Amino acid sequence: MSDTAIPSSPAPAPKETKAQKMERLKREKNPWEAWKEVQQFALEGRESVTAEWAGAYFKWWGIYTQGDGVGVTGGKGGEGNASEFFMMRIGLPNGLLTARQLHAIADITEKYARGVADITTRQNIQLHWLTIEALPVVVDKLTEIGLSPKGACGDVMRNVTGCPLAGLDGHELLDASPLAVEIAHKLTANPEFYNLPRKFKVSVTGCPSWCSFPEINDVALTALKRVKNGIEEIGYSLRVGGGLSAEPHLAVRLNAFVPQDKAYDAVKAVCEIFREQDVLRESRTHARIKYLFMKHGWTAEKMLAAVEEKLGYKFDPSEEGPIADDVYRDHVGAHRQRQEGLSYVGATVLNGRISPQQMHTLASLSEEYGSGELRATIGQNIVLVNIPSAKVSEVVEKIVSLGLEVKPTTFYRGAIACTGTEFCKLAIAETKGFNKWLVGELEERLPGFDQQIRLHVTGCTNSCGQSWIADLGLEGKKIKKDGKMVDAFYFCVGGAVGEHAGIARQIGFRAAAEDCPDAIERLLRRYLKQRGEGENLRAYFRRTSDEDLRVALNGGEVERVERDPAPGRVPTNVG
Repeated sequence: MSDTAIPSSPAPAPKETKAQKMERLKREKNPWEAWKEVQQFALEGRESVTAEWAGAYFKWWGIYTQGDGVGVTGGKGGEGNASEFFMMRIGLPNGLLTARQLHAIADITEKYARGVADITTRQNIQLHWLTIEALPVVVDKLTEIGLSPKGACGDVMRNVTGCPLAGLDGHELLDASPLAVEIAHKLTANPEFYNLPRKFKVSVTGCPSWCSFPEINDVALTALKRVKNGIEEIGYSLRVGGGLSAEPHLAVRLNAFVPQDKAYDAVKAVCEIFREQDVLRESRTHARIKYLFMKHGWTAEKMLAAVEEKLGYKFDPSEEGPIADDVYRDHVGAHRQRQEGLSYVGATVLNGRISPQQMHTLASLSEEYGSGELRATIGQNIVLVNIPSAKVSEVVEKIVSLGLEVKPTTFYRGAIACTGTEFCKLAIAETKGFNKWLVGELEERLPGFDQQIRLHVTGCTNSCGQSWIADLGLEGKKIKKDGKMVDAFYFCVGGAVGEHAGIARQIGFRAAAEDCPDAIERLLRRYLKQRGEGENLRAYFRRTSDEDLRVALNGGEVERVERDPAPGRVPTNVG
């Protein structure tokens, strides 16, 4: 018997986690410096695209692989199958557009995207059905008009949102759009910030209605007025840590008055602090800056101290001032601007879906009647500005002839929908077609309904359709009905931003998609019957129990159903 020891096999290397893989890929390559690889893919065809580009690097260029139309249930491992096509997001800082740019986007959409474009909830325009061969061509055409998809996705500074009426609204405290554009130009697609733990969303507004939803951004600046030594001064409030996804969190306000000339530096400092948090790189699902507050014990005081240490000076403490209410932040309709004799016209684009013809016509109207300027909104809508007030009725008539609305019904006005299974690999249910049908049903069943109602439809639990801050938020799922698996939705009720900000309640009710109009009609009719004098829908939801809301939706007693757990995947198509 030999005494020679038999060498043991080396232990297998631990499997790389998704977070570890993404961190490695980011260390290995800055995708903004490797566009030539995409140009080579375009020459060699779709099969030449590497897994690293398809699953990661494309995002830095605002590009995702497009789903096959089935969604997550048609794939495996928590993600649906990718088709041969791509979707691309075009960044529009502060939503600013010129007629020339919109004409060009319409041409691109017509020629390369099968005529399908969406205005997103971050003032972007998103294209679909792009081939690998088209990607370099489209990027070149966007560059020619001063636009780019760079930074519209990925672990980077995303499109900087702002008030679409910046510089035009007579009620604004200041025009914050130059600051929004400065932040976008200096920090978006900046190689110093190509490798953040996850996406980083910024909102800047001087609008008193907070129409860019600062409550749900990673960093948000809202205009703030103070009097110091008898002198009135306008600066900003600073919020940090907002975000929705599967675990929502409203941004935390720091006790600081940020002077206008220090506002860019403050945003950059928070971005640097975020970049340095290695603890946020350990899990892709817990990598947003909000998790410093939700999981790691940070407070507003700690964040402010970190910002001031980074900057090397302190801000004066300051009270918040007036909190925006939550009534119609969307700038829809025709209204006077602060410029004498001029008006803006806000057109509602249902679910953000807009055709090349509609884009061309809107661009032409802005040239013929206005200054050739338009603004995309976070409500998935578009605004024409600087229209002579005497010509507004003509412009409105022509917009309505396009199939858009300027005086929409309450259901049409409050409708929001994410991409859904039509194009997204993580979605469980179809959204845009469903929400269009749902709006039509409710308009017919409840004509003249007199309350604001934000009706947000999202294809899964990741809340790309912002269901957490809606009056009625519908999350896509699947249930068995009559022996078949069908699209269904889980109801979240009573979300709000502003003065009564809060996350929508999970009330334990779900319904097949085809049954949702009946359920919502029952709920709203009960509200109309039971409301007190002057009681709005939000107040009614706040005072009504989950059980009573379920009874109203179901038309009778029904057992509570738990919400599906988050899929553990990072959402891909939030605007």
